[in-house]
Amino acid sequence: MSAGGRGLDTVLFDLDGTLTDPFPGITRSIQHALEALGAPVPAAEALRWCIGPPLAESFAVLLGTDDTATLDRAIALYRERYAVTGLFENTLIEGIEPLLRMLADEGRRLFVATSKPYAYAGRIVEHFGLAAAFAKVYGSELDGRRAAKTDLIAYLLAEEGLTAQRCVMVGDRKHDLIGARANRVAAVGVTWGYGSREELAAEAPDAIVDAPRDLAAWLDQGEAAPAPAARGTRP
Repeated sequence: MSAGGRGLDTVLFDLDGTLTDPFPGITRSIQHALEALGAPVPAAEALRWCIGPPLAESFAVLLGTDDTATLDRAIALYRERYAVTGLFENTLIEGIEPLLRMLADEGRRLFVATSKPYAYAGRIVEHFGLAAAFAKVYGSELDGRRAAKTDLIAYLLAEEGLTAQRCVMVGDRKHDLIGARANRVAAVGVTWGYGSREELAAEAPDAIVDAPRDLAAWLDQGEAAPAPAARGTRP
């Protein structure tokens, strides 16, 4: 089968909030780190905004510091719990499995592009039986390299020899859309994750979709997508 009407034959998926709902594992692990540091521990619901951005950014806000040693300690404490327990306190988004099968059957190449360290992301994808759908899982390094989506997407494109204009980044937070725009990749925001519609719309994505099946429908419509303007140059 063809890759569909928009000429986008490669789809990059965010992980947290886009493919899976990691709320319990992430929030409990953040709480674990804050408690160990003797810092105030917000309720889980007050930590929803922490799902998506690089972990160091979230801890910088929660701890009110940009001290590298303190942030490194917080991340180490987070991983102390997350790597053992939090990793699998996670559920698959309804409709994702059939979406991935459909896109693969249409001849598209699929990649995971997440700010989460690859050491964890790969295990999660395997845990949910999704590995066969993806050509490769790309994530950050444990030392923080490529945690920013702009850097991660640039690295993925270079490693795979991909043409940016034939790719689309799908994610639930503004960081996904900003990273896509910076690399001249089409961008689709999804509303079933942790970013509000307002957050997504502020980045002027090519589309905002409300369910996995809507993404498939969007990809199959229209002509080849024009190259999006780099962030900062769009009207």
